[in-house]
Amino acid sequence: MDTIASFFSFITTPVSWIIVQFHSVYGAIFGPDTGWAWGLSIVSLVVLIRICLIPLFVKQIKSTRNMQVLQPKMKAIQERYKNDKQRQSEEMMKLYKETGTNPLSSCLPILAQSPFFFALYHVLSSIASGKTVGVINQSLLDSARQAHIFGAPLAAKFTDSADKVATLDATLTSVRIVTAVMIVLMSASQFYTQRQLMTKNVDLTVKTPYMQQQKMLMYIFPVIFMVMGINFPVGVLVYWLTTNVWTMGQQMYVINQNPTPGSKAQDQYLQRLLKGITTHSEVRSKRRRNIVSAIVAKGPDRNDNERKFINSLSKSGLVAQADGTVIKGEALPESESHAAKRQQPKRQPKSKRQAGGQQTAPKTAGAKPSDATDEAPKTSLQKDEPQDGQPKPARKTGNGAARAKSGPRKGQQRPKHPTKK
Repeated sequence: MDTIASFFSFITTPVSWIIVQFHSVYGAIFGPDTGWAWGLSIVSLVVLIRICLIPLFVKQIKSTRNMQVLQPKMKAIQERYKNDKQRQSEEMMKLYKETGTNPLSSCLPILAQSPFFFALYHVLSSIASGKTVGVINQSLLDSARQAHIFGAPLAAKFTDSADKVATLDATLTSVRIVTAVMIVLMSASQFYTQRQLMTKNVDLTVKTPYMQQQKMLMYIFPVIFMVMGINFPVGVLVYWLTTNVWTMGQQMYVINQNPTPGSKAQDQYLQRLLKGITTHSEVRSKRRRNIVSAIVAKGPDRNDNERKFINSLSKSGLVAQADGTVIKGEALPESESHAAKRQQPKRQPKSKRQAGGQQTAPKTAGAKPSDATDEAPKTSLQKDEPQDGQPKPARKTGNGAARAKSGPRKGQQRPKHPTKK
């Protein structure tokens, strides 16, 4: 670690100068030799560095999101050219170029912080060894060696011996308790930050190897920080813990305000947006109008969260416009408009179809034309009683002998039932 820190010694002077400037401010408030003055100087160094890295952080978020969106296409390229690695690499680079994605952009904030991290480690190690470094002269060195945070010197480490800790005017127990608590907090904040990214800001409808890798890193990174933390001075632990807390808060803000499409965070954001629109019947901010406009422009390519948002607006009597505004009106929900199909009329039973086509009773042989018009035909439920002086009609047999024997019937004839042919 000393070799790595020495490699970044070119930035040691700027880092030490920034710490001294903050120390002069906080020393006037809390006292120059207190742990608050030196500890807050390190915290302020972190804040200053992270503010300068905000553009890189935004670029990291965009790159990570683009990589998530491109995972299905990347997987298709790998399957298509699995036997031709050169063509596979060419197609991958072509895909990155067309979409403007840089896989290394997600590592830019960490790479940019590395020189400051190792320079601070070199400064604190020099303080622990009693050596001047950068702009820290002997008087500032003596002041820093007297500074304690909750009883632990800034330059003390968990693995230091009792004799070395005693030279810094502290006890081994207090140093190990403080460093252990800070290491646990540092690992827990790292785990929560990664877990928040995986559970809330990832499109769960796309299952790719990239998601599995991120899930593994969620458990590996905290273990790495815990193992490395025992070799970090207290001042470096303060720096790294502050960095993790800043990253966690910054990521929480980005997830709430600009979530990944298709993620749980997007569903929660659109629900808040829907509540505000239905309450005021308008989209109040320009940024929200841009979001609504982008959802409208997607059309049938909307994900489940966006379709749910558009349908909820329709149920509230509001229609989203292409410019991001909303107007009052009736609109068919998107799920219904796509599912709506032309419905065929129900098929009527055979008896009703025949009854509808047969409006008048059929004429039978031997019946007079006036017989069918004088009286209405009887229904199938009415009994056909013979009139006085008329014989009862013979029942129909299978060979038709009875009908042939009796001959044609006289008088009023019973109409055939529609169901009988």
